[in-house]
Amino acid sequence: MAKIEVRVAEIVIEACTRIPSIKKCVLTSSLSACVWQDNAQSNLYPLINHNSWSNESFCIDKKLWYALGKMRAEKAAWRIANEKGLKLTIICSALITGPRFYHRNPTPTIAYLKGAQEMYSHGLLATIDVTKLAEAHVSVFNEMNMNNGCGRYICFDHIIDTQNEAEKLAKEIGMPKEKICGDTSNNSLQRFIMSNEKLCRLMSGPLRCYSEHN
Repeated sequence: MAKIEVRVAEIVIEACTRIPSIKKCVLTSSLSACVWQDNAQSNLYPLINHNSWSNESFCIDKKLWYALGKMRAEKAAWRIANEKGLKLTIICSALITGPRFYHRNPTPTIAYLKGAQEMYSHGLLATIDVTKLAEAHVSVFNEMNMNNGCGRYICFDHIIDTQNEAEKLAKEIGMPKEKICGDTSNNSLQRFIMSNEKLCRLMSGPLRCYSEHN
């Protein structure tokens, strides 16, 4: 899975660089490329934002292949874009929701939720409505046109932080609730704070904002 993700990203970005009329690109990555940290590190800062990257060794040890693939693919895209002079922006999307979205796209949904218990326990299980995600892409692309903006944006509009919400998500997906809620004693684990403040400032309202100040 990781190798395929990387190769696809390379092909897409390489294609963009070969077409003279394409100067800018908005690429969709995943929040999973940002949130997986090695909790054994004593100097770990509990804020996840657009500057955060998942720990590659941790992803390999935990067999988080979806997260590993998204992270490596994103880094490959940045490498090629920087080498070829393509202006690139990447949106790191949370788990995508919407009317029956899970049933239409079961494979990426299940892949994203590998490690769901840990994400939920650490305060990192977030979702984004597919319509709002589309609006975020438009806003980011317009920003690139008007102000030459680029970089990474974390995109989510809800953090699942109660057992009722976790059980509701599991029911909508058709997944046993234990796969998300797990052992409630895990709630004592370190909690992280996620910030989508950068994207909220750009979009001026469509997303519910979370930051280190909330």
